[in-house]
Amino acid sequence: MVSKIIKKTPTKSLKECRRSHRRKKTPLTPKSNISAASSVVIAAINESLFSCHRRLVKIFSKLVCMSTPNKKSPKRQGFQKLIKSPIPEEQEQAIRFQIPPKNVRKPLFFGLPPLTEPHTKTIFLDLDETLIHSKPEPPPEKYDFVVRPTIDGEMINFYVLKRPGVDEFLEFLSERFEIVVFTAGLKEYASLVLDALDRNGVISHRLYRDSCREMEGKFVKDLSEMGRDLMRVVIVDDNPSSYVFQPENAIPVRPFVDDLGDRELLRLMEFLDLLDGFDDIREAVKLFDSPRQP
Repeated sequence: MVSKIIKKTPTKSLKECRRSHRRKKTPLTPKSNISAASSVVIAAINESLFSCHRRLVKIFSKLVCMSTPNKKSPKRQGFQKLIKSPIPEEQEQAIRFQIPPKNVRKPLFFGLPPLTEPHTKTIFLDLDETLIHSKPEPPPEKYDFVVRPTIDGEMINFYVLKRPGVDEFLEFLSERFEIVVFTAGLKEYASLVLDALDRNGVISHRLYRDSCREMEGKFVKDLSEMGRDLMRVVIVDDNPSSYVFQPENAIPVRPFVDDLGDRELLRLMEFLDLLDGFDDIREAVKLFDSPRQP
């Protein structure tokens, strides 16, 4: 018998079979493929950065065009030099006085209604110690009428004495001026006094304490916010603190208490009758002879 020789190939172990199977399913990536993928990612990042940069440049360009150009480079493209229009002297002065100190309270009133005739002159009149004098209880020996305002929930009697010639004075002004009574008194009190004083309705407007500026405990009457040309405005007041913002528009008068021989309003009428010859009322005010304080 011839014996057959059969060669058996050695069988692989289970671990070796698994390793070979894994190597076939996940072949190694060549270095060239890795390099190409990295280039694509870097290019995408660069494109995003470039797009973001362009958007930021557009935004900042718009902001620069909206701002005031630099004086050192007015000819740079995209810039336009702003030209400041000249301001008349009287308006510049009014603007200067409109900025009060930090401790000044802003008034609640911001102007008068427009004038029907622009060239009309306006006179601001104080009330207490200028047109009248009043006092609470006890009643004085001389008074013309009584008003009873309610202040802080309490009714108070005020005995009012009119200054000599005040009725004639108001009628005189009504033919030449827009009359505005500007008082630092409370509305509850002053409105009742004016109702009794102005029987003929010649007073155009009434302003009270809430239209004043409060500065260091004093009430100041700022004429620059009244909507009137200061060239045609005058204020009559016995208290110099009231017109510290526009002293060139002020006619000071002697305080009135109870002198029935007082002729201050008559003297004032004689002066105001001469104002028609002046374009700027402040030039005439310089010529007024201020009264001597008693």
